[in-house]
Amino acid sequence: EWKKINNFSQDIKDSKAYYHLLKQIAPKGDNSGETAIDIDLSGLNEKSDLKRAEYMLQQAEKLGCKQFVTPADVVAGNPKLNMAFVANLFNTYPALYKPESTSYDVNLLEGESKEERTFRNWMNSLGVTPYINHLYSDLADALVIFQLYEMIRVPVQWNHVNKPPYPTLGGNMKKIENCNYAVELGRTKAKFSLVGIGGQDLNEGNPTLTLALIWQLMRRYTLNVLSDLGEGEKVNDEIIIKWVNQTLVNSNKSTSITSFKDKSISTSLPVLDLIDAIAPKAIHPEMIKRENLSETDKLNNAKYAISLARKIGACIYALPDDLVEVKPKMVMTVFACLMGRGLNRIK
Repeated sequence: EWKKINNFSQDIKDSKAYYHLLKQIAPKGDNSGETAIDIDLSGLNEKSDLKRAEYMLQQAEKLGCKQFVTPADVVAGNPKLNMAFVANLFNTYPALYKPESTSYDVNLLEGESKEERTFRNWMNSLGVTPYINHLYSDLADALVIFQLYEMIRVPVQWNHVNKPPYPTLGGNMKKIENCNYAVELGRTKAKFSLVGIGGQDLNEGNPTLTLALIWQLMRRYTLNVLSDLGEGEKVNDEIIIKWVNQTLVNSNKSTSITSFKDKSISTSLPVLDLIDAIAPKAIHPEMIKRENLSETDKLNNAKYAISLARKIGACIYALPDDLVEVKPKMVMTVFACLMGRGLNRIK
């Protein structure tokens, strides 16, 4: 009888569940063009948990999914790192089969923009409850917004917050009161720029105004990650740009950026060179197109840059298109998270 796992800490310390998971999701070579990857289970017989974890990660490396945890993290049962390890396995080898007719774009079907999807991914990656399936309707009572405030160190007075279940009569009023408090916290405590935004807009899911608030939450979260690394120094755009350029110069790279709107970012070359500066050996130069780039080349470079950034442990939630289209807000988060990763290496 196989023991079911209920958490990413105690239950996975012995790596045994991971061995079986790797075996299950590894390509079997059934589909055309797919190469079978054989997972060796002999490490299961190893007596030491640490050695067993080490052998298990060697198998994970065959799938290109070794990052996020060390053998010690597995044995210590570090829940966040183990969850990241499993999420990466799922992302790379979901072991789900597509239905035959896939002529539609799932995102268009759901009517969700790339920006909305990015924000949703970001919130869910922080473990908010409830899980955000639909950006606007799931924020209508502002409970998730309050959780995000706490994560960016803006204190919430929970006794001011109406909690579910809401009454049938006047329930929406309770939600609007929450939304009013969320906007007030943004203005007064977080010092966000929330011109013309009221609680009602949040409650009704006004896309422009809701995204304006979420964007500022995500930006503050990213900057906090950085100031934690920079010993509490305030980090702004200028500091990030200066750090990026200095790091590129130190590694003898010819790329540089003048701002987060710099047209050269559409090639992703500054990002790729920065990754190479932070984590030498991570990049395969033959994967990168450097001259006479078509739109397809740019997108391929961007996809490679984003996947590599995640691979070296930067918490990236931007999408490849954000680089190609040089969306300054999202470009900032990419460089900021890479800076976080780079500073972490120095410490």
